[in-house]
Order: sequence, then structure tokens, then C-alpha cells
Amino acid sequence: MSRVAGGRRSSVARPVRLGPRSVAALCLVSAIGVVFFGWPLLAGRESGLAAHAGDAPWLFGALLPLLVAVVVATVADSGMDAKAVAMLGVLAAVGAALRPLGAGTAGLEPMFFLMVLSGRVLGPGFGFVLGSVTMFASALLTGGVGPWMPFQMLSMGWFTMGAGLLPGAERLRGRAELAMLALYGAFAAFAYGTVMNLYGWTIITGMASGISYQPGDPVHENLVRFLAYVTATSLGWDLGRAVLTVVLTLTLGGTLLRALRRATRRAAFEAPVAFEEPAACEEPAAGKAERAPRG
Repeated sequence: MSRVAGGRRSSVARPVRLGPRSVAALCLVSAIGVVFFGWPLLAGRESGLAAHAGDAPWLFGALLPLLVAVVVATVADSGMDAKAVAMLGVLAAVGAALRPLGAGTAGLEPMFFLMVLSGRVLGPGFGFVLGSVTMFASALLTGGVGPWMPFQMLSMGWFTMGAGLLPGAERLRGRAELAMLALYGAFAAFAYGTVMNLYGWTIITGMASGISYQPGDPVHENLVRFLAYVTATSLGWDLGRAVLTVVLTLTLGGTLLRALRRATRRAAFEAPVAFEEPAACEEPAAGKAERAPRG
């Protein structure tokens, strides 16, 4: 028989508490990811990256899965037990199933709504793992496996982790919390699309010179071209994603937040479990009477 040991638990239970190693791994891989995404704007005319503008995205795409896997393993090693893994599997499966519902239709992707609320309740460490695993599972489900997938995994990991870093996790509730999450969801939906555009901008050829990447050009000139590229190619998709995330958060967010918090409390991720020997059962009085000597 098991019982929960210890006193009163914190009102906010996290499936994964980030330790120093996990934080260091997240920061390091995030910094490397920024370089992988932003190298077109950082590569000078004499840079070796500018000379390899055609194959650099493919090289980064091959290295990035290894880095993301290292972070996921490090975060999981910080204390992701069987209950946390089970919750991760359920949420990732639901997110992967939601993605095809709107993919290809004006950028409508309901999985972003689930990622925002899950990251909020379950914390940044779990959020990063959930975002990465969900994007990987959805790519397998939809056949979207390609060199872009590692970039999507890292971007979605950032997206979900950011929701877990929002303030007021213990006290902020109700409409104020939903408004904050909706605002974050809208901003992050645009940020996700913009970051992913940095990947595609360098490998798509045949575009007009005013929006195409020019290896080695000054940062401000390529930045102007990139903003024009985003406006011309993906602004409508990002807007649809942001609007849907806001609408779902404001209408269904309260119910889902309560369900996630109830599941987290019942799972008792942070509660240490102690095992005790079962108490000896007393013999029923009726049994004693049957074996009593007859006079």
C-alpha cells in the first residue's frame, strides 16, 4: 500500500523540474538554433556560409535533430517519471491528430492552441519536450518528414516552452489569464511563421530579386528583402493561425486549463511515494465464535 509522504504540496505541480543541466542544455541548443535560423542575416560577403548558401540549410537540418534529442534526453533525465511520460504521450498524440485538421487551409492549425495551454499548465521543461515530440509525431502522421522537420521541432519547442515561462502561474486565473494566453498565442503564431520563413527563404529559388536572399549582401538589405518575403508569402497564413489560436483560447481555454490542472493534481508528479507494510487483518468475530470450544 502506498501513501503520499510529506506535508503540503505546492499549488503548481510540474511533471519536469528544470535542473542546472537541463537549463544549460536548453540555453546552449537555443543559442545554436538562433544561429542555424539566422545565419542568412549574419553571413558576410567573405563568410564561408555565404559561399555555401545552397547546402548550409541541409547541413544544419542534419545536425539539429541530434541537438534537439540531446536536450529532450537531458530534460527527461531531470525527473520525467512514468506518469509524465504517459501524459506526454497523450498530449502529443492529440496534438498530432489536431494538426491535419487545418493544415493547408489558410494556416489554420488548432494544435497551437493545445500547445499554448499545455505549456502554461505543465511548465517550460515539459513544454519544450511536448512541442518537439508533437511536431515529430505529426510529421510522421502527415508524411511531412523532410529537412524542414528539425527546424519545426525546435520552433514548436520554443513556442510551447514560452507559454510555460509566462508570469502568474500560481495566482493568475480567469479572464486575465485567458487574455494573456491569447495574446501570447497570437504573438507566438506570427513568430513561429517568421522563424520558419528564415529556413525556407534561402532554399527557394526563382523569386523576384526584391524578396530573394542575396548571399553576402549587407544585413539591412537582406533584412528588407526578408520582410518583403514574409509579407508576400506567409503573412496570410500566420494571421489565420493567430486568429484561430486566439478564438480557441478565449472560448475553450478555461475548460481545458481546468482539465489539465485537475489531471496534474491527480497525477501528483512531485509527491514522493512511501511504501508501508499492510496492517495485519484481525480475525472476524464470527470466525472466533465458530472455533470456540463447545461446553
